[in-house]
Amino acid sequence: MKRLGERIRRKREALHLKLNDLSKKVGISSSALSQIEKAKAFPSILTLKNIADSLNTTVGELIGENETLLNQPLIKNDEKKFVKKNESGTKLYLLSHHDPHKQMETYELEFAPGSDSKGIMTAHPGQEFCHVTEGKLAILLDGKPYILETGDSFYFNSNITHNAQNIIEGTTRAVWVVTPPNI
Repeated sequence: MKRLGERIRRKREALHLKLNDLSKKVGISSSALSQIEKAKAFPSILTLKNIADSLNTTVGELIGENETLLNQPLIKNDEKKFVKKNESGTKLYLLSHHDPHKQMETYELEFAPGSDSKGIMTAHPGQEFCHVTEGKLAILLDGKPYILETGDSFYFNSNITHNAQNIIEGTTRAVWVVTPPNI
């Protein structure tokens, strides 16, 4: 919670707000705000929301939600986050921490036998990169088929209609990078 107080103080000072001015906007005493900034008191969620609004930021920003990427860039294999599974059985996993300022999004797609990327990877403005780490994929890009085997990579403009399908009896895995993030 000490970091919360530091973030509030830094935001307040960056906006050239005096402690007294911010406390009036938030509706608490300057003494109470000072205690929060020094981590000697903890604000209620409502007070924290009022502080965030008064500082033109979010509660998430004040509690350090977006510092994960900077302070903890490593994602261990058992920490990757399941995002969704489509009807055909393809699973999508996030391979990086959440950060609204990211310029790309990294995923692992796990294709069950015969499954495809429908409903997971869709056409959008930007670009995509795929690297098959295990198995074999057929990618249909604007009606043209491409076959990718383990170790092969594929880079294309995302606004072109595309679909990937596992064409082996076993599981196929691929690292997928999307820019800008859209999922």
